[in-house]
Amino acid sequence: MTFEVYLAYVVACTVLLFIPGPTILLVVSYAMTHGRRSAFATIFGVMVGDAVAMGLSFLGLGALLMTSARLFLAMKILGAAYLVYLGVKMWRATTIFEEAALDGKPVSNRAMALDAFTVTVLNPKSGMFFIAFLPQFMDASRPLLPQTLLLGGTFLGLAFTSVTLYAVLASEIRRVVKNPAVSKAVNRAGAGALIGAGVLTAAMRRA
Repeated sequence: MTFEVYLAYVVACTVLLFIPGPTILLVVSYAMTHGRRSAFATIFGVMVGDAVAMGLSFLGLGALLMTSARLFLAMKILGAAYLVYLGVKMWRATTIFEEAALDGKPVSNRAMALDAFTVTVLNPKSGMFFIAFLPQFMDASRPLLPQTLLLGGTFLGLAFTSVTLYAVLASEIRRVVKNPAVSKAVNRAGAGALIGAGVLTAAMRRA
């Protein structure tokens, strides 16, 4: 793999990762409503989810998703249903300001990390991405393992950068905008976006 090919891979991954998808929507929504503590939890969940999705793809799940219409449909429905579930849960949830006023029980870091992990893993395009996209930048005449580790590690590094920037930016905005009504509106907007993402995921066709 030449440096030019690797640079093209970095640019392609950066574009793909910085375009907000269901995972980013979830991270931003939690950060805007629950503050910086949610950022660390959701970032952890996303990174573990990406690592698991990558590992499963290399073990063959990605190839199965590309060839099995039923498996792809099952993953798509599960992912879409979970996004809608999270959207409804977030719509009904109290914000951090309401929790403080009502002395309510805040959403745990573990729950937020699990939500982020589940959304990431259940995205059927994650498996298809790793199995279909990475080989385009690999040199078949050279050892594949070092190239796989390099490209996979680069993807995870860029994914970490992307989700961290979104989470920190959203949590900082929350610190500036401390109006409970605004926080509630953001919470509802994030919930609506997740529900919409679920509907779009359900309608998504195989590439």
